[in-house]
Parts: sequence; structure tokens; C-alpha cells
Amino acid sequence: MADVLRRAVRAKERTVPATDSAPAGRRLGMLGKRGRRGQSHLLFLLPAVAYMVAFFGYPVVKNVVMGFQHYTTTTFYTGEAPWAGFANYRAVISSSVFDKALLNTVLFTVGSIAGQFLTGLAIALFFRRRFPLNGVMRSLLLLPWLVPLIVSSAVWRWILDQDNGVLNRFLGALHLVQDRPGWLTSTSLALFAVIVVNIWIGIPFNVAILYGGLQDIPEELYEAAALDGATGWRAFRHVTWPLLRPVVSVVLVLGVVYTVKVLDVILGLTNGGPANATQTIASQSYQLSFQQFDFGQGAALGNILIVISLVFAVLYLRANRRAVEQ
Repeated sequence: MADVLRRAVRAKERTVPATDSAPAGRRLGMLGKRGRRGQSHLLFLLPAVAYMVAFFGYPVVKNVVMGFQHYTTTTFYTGEAPWAGFANYRAVISSSVFDKALLNTVLFTVGSIAGQFLTGLAIALFFRRRFPLNGVMRSLLLLPWLVPLIVSSAVWRWILDQDNGVLNRFLGALHLVQDRPGWLTSTSLALFAVIVVNIWIGIPFNVAILYGGLQDIPEELYEAAALDGATGWRAFRHVTWPLLRPVVSVVLVLGVVYTVKVLDVILGLTNGGPANATQTIASQSYQLSFQQFDFGQGAALGNILIVISLVFAVLYLRANRRAVEQ
């Protein structure tokens, strides 16, 4: 009897490791599969990461470094760019053009964003209604956005020409103006004209994004609001606007980040003139880099522009998040 018990205990001891090792083996196999799956996911992400690093990360880092160097045309031949510290930043900030360029940048950005957003929202609300040729008209609205900016600038330069422009001829035919205004040559009108052109270019983007946001608002909410007497402006205030705020945040942030660095329109219309009336930080950075060939100071202005964009984006997103939480 004792021998039988001993043999049973020994058999149990031999079988215990085998039973415990089986789940451990399965766990190791599952971990191996998860590891291989994670590696395959990383392989799919590598091209996107490489693209971001090569075409976004490296230029930004290079521009930051150039802002602290005496980087000129000779650097391309000698490879030497002496360290300048904050000298480039002191030079551009203390220049006589910087204050004017900063003010013009603020006016250009605020005026463009306000005009684009308000007009785009009004058009998006209009197209929310169903009527014949709705889709065709919405498609035609995308044309200003699809045309290259330099082409749009050339067309508008012809329209706004003081002597032979279509606008002055039209206003003269209606006897609305006696003298032909210099839309692009007057220091008091040039910035206004450039803002109007940029509004025209940016309206399709605002319409497309805001119209998509309006489509996601259920019709049942408007029907329920109508039963409570909320129609028209009250329906917009209590139904449309609260549900559209996330889309509005995206539109405004992207609009500011894009508008603050607009260059094509200004170069095509006025090249920063007359008398720096339309000079912005972006156009001044371009002139320093590619007309005066002082790439260090041009990079410094570009870095200032990046900081301004980031500060605005962070402040606006935080303010919007607090408003949503309340």
C-alpha cells in the first residue's frame, strides 16, 4: 500500500510541471504573435515617419539653427556659417520695417480670417437648404481654391489695375468714383485690397469644412427646437453653433496658421509695397533671404513667425476647451 502511494505521489510530481508549462508556452506564443504584429504595424508607419522627418522635421530644425548663424551665399561654397547667437534676432527686431510688418501681419490675418469665416459660414448655411443645382454651385465655389495662388494674384492684379483694371472701369461706368483709385499703389488702399483678394481665395476652404460640419447635425434637433419655438436665429444660436464649435475651432486654427505665412498673394500683387504698406513678416523674411541673401536674418524672422503661430494655436485651443467644459 505504501509503495502504491509513493508511486502515485511521484507520478503527480512528474505531471505537475507539464501541466504548468503548457499555459506558459501558450502565453509565450501569444506574446510572440503580439510582438510580431506590433513590428508589422511599425513597418507600415516607417514611411510616414520618414516623410515627416525628412520634409518637416529637418527643415524646421535647419531653420532654427540658421537663425543663430551668419548664413550667406558664401556659406554654400565654403560650408562655413559662423555662430551669431541672437544677433540676427536683434537685427530684425530693431529694423525700421519690423514694427510695420508685424502690424500688417496682424491686420492681414485678422481681416482675412474674419472675412473668410463669416462669408464661408453664411454660404455654408445657404447651401444647407435643398434647391436645384445645389451641388453644381458648390463645386464651382471650389475653383478659387484650386487655382494656383500666383495665377489668382496675376488675375486680381489685372482687375485692380489703376488705369486699365476692370474694377475701376466698372465703378467709373456707374459713376461711383470720379478718380480711379490706386488699389495696389496707394498706401491707404493696398493692404485692404490684398486682404479682399485673400478672403476671396480662402472662402472655398471655409465653406467646404463648415458645410461638412453642418451635415453632421441631425435634422431631428431642429425639429425639436422648432416645437419649442426656436427657429431662425434662435435655432442657430442654441442648436447649430454649439454643435458646430469643434469644426469652427479647426477652421480658425488652420486658417490663422495658414494666413499668417501667406506669401504668394502679397508677392504677386504688391511685393510688399508701396512703401512697405503691405509688408508682412513672411514677405520680409522672403526678401531678406532671397533678395538680400541674408539667410540668417530671414530664418530668424521665419522662426518668429512659427512661434507666433504656435502661441496662437495653443491659446485658442485652451480657451475653446475651457468653453466646452463649462
